[in-house]
Amino acid sequence: MGLSWQQGPLAPRTVGRFLVPDPLPERMLFAEPLRRRMRVRFGGGWIADSEDVVLLHEPGRYPVAYFPEVSIESGVLEPTEHVTTHRELGTTAWLTVRRGDRRAERAAWRFVDLPAFAGELRDRVAFAWHPMDAFFEEDERIVGHATDLYHRIDIRRTSRHLVVRDGDQVVADTARPRALYESGFAPRWYVPRADVDPIALTPVERQTFCPYKGLASYYDIGDHARAAWSYRDAWPEVHLISDFVSFEPDKIEVYLDGRRLALEPGQSVVPHGIDRGFDVDEIRSVDDVKS
Repeated sequence: MGLSWQQGPLAPRTVGRFLVPDPLPERMLFAEPLRRRMRVRFGGGWIADSEDVVLLHEPGRYPVAYFPEVSIESGVLEPTEHVTTHRELGTTAWLTVRRGDRRAERAAWRFVDLPAFAGELRDRVAFAWHPMDAFFEEDERIVGHATDLYHRIDIRRTSRHLVVRDGDQVVADTARPRALYESGFAPRWYVPRADVDPIALTPVERQTFCPYKGLASYYDIGDHARAAWSYRDAWPEVHLISDFVSFEPDKIEVYLDGRRLALEPGQSVVPHGIDRGFDVDEIRSVDDVKS
């Protein structure tokens, strides 16, 4: 998923390799300009607004946005005594964010003793995602994490034959599935709901959200818990899978052109990072936080 997470080129579990004669360092950090206007909302107002944001890509982490200190509202950052050490970037000073009656402890940080090779991050501050009210690009709210410029989703229509079975029961049978190719993940196959036996799917209460696809609903199939899922109202960018159903090949039998699929490397989401553990309420509140 993008440059540094899941199986991206800078991720710990990358499936590719750089074709160079000498081994690369175990960890590589990459900083680049976002080149988009980004804003942070907290305590009922804007506390940061900049077109000069730098993204830091760190192995096993989503990209993090660093704002120039001059773009942050005066007086909202308060120093704390909490200090940590980043293995490459040195001393990290943690800050309290305060605006009006709202306070968020240790909700922002800056590097105070950067090495010379990391000058792009000097005099910049990052904000923890969940304590803030919202992050925006222009007037559009973004959810989950800062935009990963290297994350891509391609959806392809296909006439391949896909069959899903639970023993002798045919759960789905289609010659019009859609293949979803997502950066850092193995392919996923989505089936039109009309080609799925509705009796075979038992909805479960738990939902999750993907910052790139929307809110996912899950289904049990017989004794197989959460063996299928669907983005009932997928985001416009991925509308081609809206209300289609996908199946976990390690939980249920999935056959593509007669070949049984297995769980491939890169099909499981790897939990990580301080901004992981997405809450579906973040999606449900998108329209509640206005620009």
